Amino acid sequence: MAFLHKDSHVCAKSELDLFNLPLTDESSESGDYLEIHPVSSTKDGGVIEFVVPPASGDYYYDVANTLLYLVVQLVVPSLATGEAAPAVPKAGPVNNWPHALFDHIQVLLNGKDTTSGSHCYGYKAYIDTILGYDLPAQQSHLTTRLFAKDTAFEFNSRDARNKGYEARANALSDNRSVDIISNLHCDFFGQERYLINGVEMKLRLHRSKTAFHVMASRDAQVDVRIHTAKLLIRRVKINPSILLAHHKALESASAKYPITRVDMKVLTLNAGIRSKVMDSVYLGPQPRRVVMGLVDNNAFNGDLEENPWNFVNSDVCHLAVFSGGNQIPSQPLTPDFTHPKSPLYVTAYHSLFSGTGIHFKDEGININRSEYPGGYCLYAFDLTPNLSSHTGLWNLQKTGSLRIEIRFKSELAKAVNLIVYSEFDSLIEIDKYRNVQTDFAN
Repeated sequence: MAFLHKDSHVCAKSELDLFNLPLTDESSESGDYLEIHPVSSTKDGGVIEFVVPPASGDYYYDVANTLLYLVVQLVVPSLATGEAAPAVPKAGPVNNWPHALFDHIQVLLNGKDTTSGSHCYGYKAYIDTILGYDLPAQQSHLTTRLFAKDTAFEFNSRDARNKGYEARANALSDNRSVDIISNLHCDFFGQERYLINGVEMKLRLHRSKTAFHVMASRDAQVDVRIHTAKLLIRRVKINPSILLAHHKALESASAKYPITRVDMKVLTLNAGIRSKVMDSVYLGPQPRRVVMGLVDNNAFNGDLEENPWNFVNSDVCHLAVFSGGNQIPSQPLTPDFTHPKSPLYVTAYHSLFSGTGIHFKDEGININRSEYPGGYCLYAFDLTPNLSSHTGLWNLQKTGSLRIEIRFKSELAKAVNLIVYSEFDSLIEIDKYRNVQTDFAN
């Protein structure tokens, strides 16, 4: 036998590696969860604030494993005497409820705000969830956050036609309280590096209006009460030799935390228009990935009878993104959602996979082709030159202007909002004096 090529090197199968052992991680000695209670009241509907004291001594914080625990009650008026209870409660929460409860979450490190200033946290968390988890996760551990997928084309239904609404409403029927636990979709918590000692962390959770995160009839008197709120943060005891090495390194360099920063923008499209060109959506550094979708203006602003997660197709027939003068993709998306015989929208649907880097993988999302135009109509664009927005690698920073062009097959019947979810490569640095610096403006 001979080599197929002279430059091919000799190797052996790992099954024959009989004399080596797995590597041993001695960097961490122990770990546990701390319960942090809010320093503000959860009863008045205002801001819920947590203060996490600086880790001291041999401890760092594993912020990627931070969890929020809530006990929440949806209070509705009692039925009149003799009134029959409906088969499905007429009031219930929207999907991904613990994140819909808040429109903005601030994470402050030693007083430095590390979050973007938009008040669309609920949309950020929802897009992260539906594009990041497939069916097995949605039917198992995501139920801890009361996730139940809405039935396509039935987002605004408050009966058995919407199986997701039915499951969530039944969980809170008869004024029952429900306990919820979930991670937080904050940029700093999306990276895996430990937070060094000596840094105080504050979280401020700003409540959204009830009409945004609850579905009921418009005249319904509903009240959402948060009875308990706790932050669970993991503390890790670090090997003293690692601590000493970090202490010496901080004398000449700062601790660096690369993050994927998500910025949310909302652009309003008025009723009656057939097309819209939105110039300078981002002027300066360009995002690495953009996800966008249309929601009804009333639902976005809070309407008990409309689901804010209903991403409508609005009969879009042309969608193009220009970054730094380059059109992405080279040909615009031209779906036809309302063709009488054969709707054509596969390229738009395919963008959910090509734009997130899973189109050639044995992975998926829990949105099938037939469901896409019925409330799951999102468009994803990878703006990196090598389609690497999902890899965690940085690319050369490009500057310019981001422009969006959109056209509709018919005039818009009512105003809609274009939700634009944009990812940027960013950096947080902490020096030896525990001063915190970011490379972006809040």
